[in-house]
Amino acid sequence: MNNDFKQERYDLAAAFRWAARLNMHEAVANHFSLAVSEDGSQFLLNPNGSHFSQIRSSDLLLVDGNDKTTMSKPNPPEPTAWAIHGAIHRNNPQARCILHVHSKCATILASLKDKTMYPIDQNTMRFFERVSVDNGYDGMGLGNEAERLSNELGNNQILLLGSHGVIAAAPSVALAFDSLYYFERSCETLIGAYQTGKTLNIVSDDVARKTAKQWEKFDNSKVHFDALKSILDKEEPDYKN
Repeated sequence: MNNDFKQERYDLAAAFRWAARLNMHEAVANHFSLAVSEDGSQFLLNPNGSHFSQIRSSDLLLVDGNDKTTMSKPNPPEPTAWAIHGAIHRNNPQARCILHVHSKCATILASLKDKTMYPIDQNTMRFFERVSVDNGYDGMGLGNEAERLSNELGNNQILLLGSHGVIAAAPSVALAFDSLYYFERSCETLIGAYQTGKTLNIVSDDVARKTAKQWEKFDNSKVHFDALKSILDKEEPDYKN
């Protein structure tokens, strides 16, 4: 806990700033975290009540998911953030970075009876057979709700939260943010296609499956995220403060 985790803080702060720039944030709600211990129990998390556009690397809380006294200490995190991220980090060691938002189009898809991400273009095909869907919404993510969500994720990078929003989880901030970005773009395409009232042109499972595997091999997430950070370095360098 004595390590300042400088680079990890920079990366997570950059993710907050870009989520705000892309209008994927919601007031001072929603939360991102990044595991910094090998077992994932210790992680960085945004402080309660901070707007994504203002978060700096030094603002991030360093919390321990095994410390049951966290919420009774000074400056505790937001309760649902503590519950959801603590449970996912505990139960999904591959989910080093967890990004939770109520972005517009992902939330629209999460609000439909049929939440399927149909493979209708190259971006939507990225997520073919790679989205976990939670249909058991039972109130805000506290207690048993948080544990259930952590089990729903499985090995996928996207968990679509029915009647709620979306979670992107991956081994790095870059990959989690890239997945979140492309999932929202995919939702925009799908919702836009629904709005035309025309029949969706859904490709075959074979084509969708092949394209999804190509996306995995292509993985340009680090290059994408490095480019985003370079923009912040010029326009909002205070994210590193």
